[in-house]
Amino acid sequence: MVETETKVERYESYKDSGVEWLGDIPEHWEALANKFVFNLKKNQVGKKSADYDLLSLTLKGIMIRNLENGGKFPAEFDTYQEVKKGDFVFCLFDVEETPRCVGLSDYNGMITGAYTIMEPNENFDRSFLYYFYLNLDADKRMKPLYTGLRNTISKDNFFAFKTFVPPLSEQTAIAQFLDDKTTKIDEAIVIKQQQISLLKERKQILIHKAVTQGLNPNVKLKDSGVDWIGEIPESWNCIKFKFIIRTKARLGWKGLKAAEYVDRSNYGFLSTPNIKTRDIDFDSAYFITQRRYYESPEIMLQKGDVLLVKDGSTLGISNIVRDLPFKCTVNSSIAVLRVMEGVNLLPEYLNYFLKSETCQRIIDKKKDGMGVPHLFQSDINNFSVPIFPIEEQRQISNYIEKSSIKLDEAINLKQQEIEKLKEYKSSLINGVVTGKVKVC
Repeated sequence: MVETETKVERYESYKDSGVEWLGDIPEHWEALANKFVFNLKKNQVGKKSADYDLLSLTLKGIMIRNLENGGKFPAEFDTYQEVKKGDFVFCLFDVEETPRCVGLSDYNGMITGAYTIMEPNENFDRSFLYYFYLNLDADKRMKPLYTGLRNTISKDNFFAFKTFVPPLSEQTAIAQFLDDKTTKIDEAIVIKQQQISLLKERKQILIHKAVTQGLNPNVKLKDSGVDWIGEIPESWNCIKFKFIIRTKARLGWKGLKAAEYVDRSNYGFLSTPNIKTRDIDFDSAYFITQRRYYESPEIMLQKGDVLLVKDGSTLGISNIVRDLPFKCTVNSSIAVLRVMEGVNLLPEYLNYFLKSETCQRIIDKKKDGMGVPHLFQSDINNFSVPIFPIEEQRQISNYIEKSSIKLDEAINLKQQEIEKLKEYKSSLINGVVTGKVKVC
């Protein structure tokens, strides 16, 4: 357990820091220009780059980049800089858009020359300085230093900026306190993230078992005849999508440009973010003209349509059109699956079948390995789905719906707890490194 209710102890006396957002600081703390705190380093690795690990500045700090976590490697590293363990890496360019602008390296390695490498003077505790600048970075408190259109911080401006520090022994005590507290908070967050993973896994197992074997645990099973589906109840049969489902998708946007979007009309269109939520998010849909809507009649949405993302990193996400607040269509990344008239297939069941681990595995295998992940309509048409009485499909769909709501509520609760822990961590760091809370 992490104690988030801590008695706040303050220093005996304070003075005005001269900085509006900071307010008062402890009387004995100093405001020192960074030219007295940091030394600039600029050691290029040159032709010896093979001797260095490649480092990256990430939201998790300085990490060693490899093929698994770093994407593409540059062709050459001659302009890369040497980074020693204990060095600070500052991103002083595009700082408004950069998720993390400061890192303290635990590794020896090299990093792109675009970053600025600093080494603290010996009278400063590295960990204290890191917490101080993490706190500034969290709220982009260095905005007054921005110059130019790219929101960069010049080295002159950085060295003139003041860091507020207590004596070295107190810096070290503060850093040790925060190390201990933040480690416990991070461990609590990891536990809750693991709990969320288990809840999501339970949900997947529940959906998978229900859509492939039904709700009767004693039902006799048979081979479905489809390798990736496995066994199904004896009374069920598997049929390919192309015989029972009409699959349509937009072939591009026929020259549609963002400038053609309208503020509001009776004709909307959905993109992937609109269908990622539990229910389709019509509130954030874009709108188009009547002409643009009617030029693609094959994908004018109807209630009961099942939408499947067929392009991009979120390939495989599905949702069902339960309601239509206005006439609507979809963009080219979404396929529209409509059960043919007279076919005994409930759209709600089809939607859950697409979400099942069984179907998601085959979707993963069908991804086009070239560039952006892609699922062809021919792939979708050759999927198979179990067919059995509508009433049983309805019972399965209702069971999954009710069970999913409970599991989603549990997941949401854990996510809220994680956010509270993150907020507490930020608040704790802010209070301690600005002298609002005394810990030693």
